[in-house]
Amino acid sequence: MNTEVIQDQLNKKVLDSLAEFIKKPGLACSSDVWRQRGSEIPTAALMLGVNVPDHAMTFRSLCNLLQDSVTPFVVSVHAKECAAVKLLIQKVLEQLMGRGVSVDEEQEDDTALLQKTQCTISALCQWYKTVTKERRRQENKCTQVSPKRKENLAKNDLPVVVIFKDFEAFNSQVLQDFILICSRYTQELPFVFIFGIATSPSAIQHRLPHSVSSLLCIEVFHSLSCTQHLASVFDKLILNSQFPFKLSSRVIQVLVGIFLYHDFSVQNFVKGLQFSMLEHFNSQPLSVLCCQKHEALLSAKILSKQNVERIRHLPSFMRYVETQEPQEQVRLLTNDEHVKEVCQKLLKNLHTYHKNYYPILQCLHSLTSSLPKFPLGKHIRELHVSCIEKNLWETEEYDSALQLLRILAKDELVAALRSCAEILKSANTKRMQNVLQQLEDFLGRLEALQGVSSEDSSGNGVVSAKMEYQRTDLFQLQKTLLEKESRRTKRMNPFEVLRSQVIDFIDSLVREYLTPAEFQPLNEVCYYSSSGVLRQRLNVTPRTSIQAALTHPFYYLKNESLKTNTGTISSAAPDLCIVYKLHLECGRLINLYDWLEAYVTVMSAAEDQDTNSEECGKFDSLKHARFIQAVSEMEFLGFVKSTKQKTDHVARLTWGGC
Repeated sequence: MNTEVIQDQLNKKVLDSLAEFIKKPGLACSSDVWRQRGSEIPTAALMLGVNVPDHAMTFRSLCNLLQDSVTPFVVSVHAKECAAVKLLIQKVLEQLMGRGVSVDEEQEDDTALLQKTQCTISALCQWYKTVTKERRRQENKCTQVSPKRKENLAKNDLPVVVIFKDFEAFNSQVLQDFILICSRYTQELPFVFIFGIATSPSAIQHRLPHSVSSLLCIEVFHSLSCTQHLASVFDKLILNSQFPFKLSSRVIQVLVGIFLYHDFSVQNFVKGLQFSMLEHFNSQPLSVLCCQKHEALLSAKILSKQNVERIRHLPSFMRYVETQEPQEQVRLLTNDEHVKEVCQKLLKNLHTYHKNYYPILQCLHSLTSSLPKFPLGKHIRELHVSCIEKNLWETEEYDSALQLLRILAKDELVAALRSCAEILKSANTKRMQNVLQQLEDFLGRLEALQGVSSEDSSGNGVVSAKMEYQRTDLFQLQKTLLEKESRRTKRMNPFEVLRSQVIDFIDSLVREYLTPAEFQPLNEVCYYSSSGVLRQRLNVTPRTSIQAALTHPFYYLKNESLKTNTGTISSAAPDLCIVYKLHLECGRLINLYDWLEAYVTVMSAAEDQDTNSEECGKFDSLKHARFIQAVSEMEFLGFVKSTKQKTDHVARLTWGGC
């Protein structure tokens, strides 16, 4: 599923609420209530969170929704484009007047002329009156418009929506001046503001004084948090049996770590997922098998002799061969056609494993997510990581979760089992349907125990009645409590027996279906596990990468002539690399002439000149220009800077290698 579609579905509620909010001022702009507070501008404070890279998609969806269902007059502005109030007004007029509106050619020419000569709100008022008048005239001519619609068009004006995408980044004086100017034209222009806020609603108070904020009729709208967005994307893309590409536990931890500790951006998380997919299909030749139907696996193009040999060298397939009988082992190691048939069966089993794995995983998360302290994690991704990297039932967290499940009350247990039954109804495998039938049987038996309580069946009420009217000392109380506890351990009421059976059944499902993925044969075909490569590509430090590129240009350029031993300088390297390596040999201040001479000496070696000859030390204007350009690039990258101590020297800024 497209990630934009997922995000639109998550933002649908808040976007629809914004659309309804904007429609209300438009319907009421000609009423008495509106005219009594004519200087107030309806303003929506949209709280988007700190995941700034995802805001662009949200605003794009908001603009499309408003233009389709509310008004064609929608403007979105960035702080970097509006350093002054004049630039802000010009940007608003450019986007409004440049929009395709139903006016004749003469009016379009007049509008363009006005746009160039006079960028003021009064000019916008004249343009707005002309456009709305022409629009009403064309709507009235249309025979398909209902009389009620024509009446609404005559009474109501379409609002002019101005969206401030990054409200905190705007200059506060620019915002104040723009709001004061627009408040004087509210009778002629039905302005509506939308503030995109990444922090909190108090940002409005910090940016605007009371004299300006009192001109705004503010209503706050909250979008879903970035963690909720991530959970939805994770469920629909990663925890999906129909999605053939899978991630190992370490790769998931890298992607989630970048999300939580860097930018909270779901879009960047999806980009990391896409990069993992490209890297997997590029580095694993057998990855094409996970995208093919099982009936087509026997094709000679897909399972060629080379691919069969690659399958034999997979660690999971080697472990599978070791578990077979000696005769079967010989066939798997010598007969290619037999390997193809077995491969077809193993891939089908792997697909079935995923179909059974995800419903049971969701059921277990549904049971344990409401437990105190979240022993198996608050989010399903944490539970998924634990399941695919080790045997979950061997962990202390799983044991503590089972202990908490064994003391659940009847109502809590029934509600949890019902949620599991709803999850299993969407599974289409025979095993999951059998599991669903067993769960429904347990639910029926639990609901039949309505008249049985834990206190009545254990006899605790009799003990309590005896203790209520007799005076006991501390020793007697301790003795009575110990007897009560021993009695409970010896005799369990019907509900406790049934609850124990339910938990044992859940435990058996976990041990059968939530086995680690690495135990499945041919898991390397679907699972990408190169977390080091992913971290190196997505979570890099710029300085380290630049130093690595300048010190070892072969790593990036893949040119055999650039291979050098440690401590040597290749004359075939780019000028910037040569100058960088030479500057590493210098102290805090670098003499430019000495630096130039060393550079010329290295370049002379590239021209096969004798280093002891007089011609070797001389340099022409071309070498001089190349050296100056390389030093300028070093200064731009932040390795050196000019100094006032000595005019013919530069100061070194970085120390230590990569």
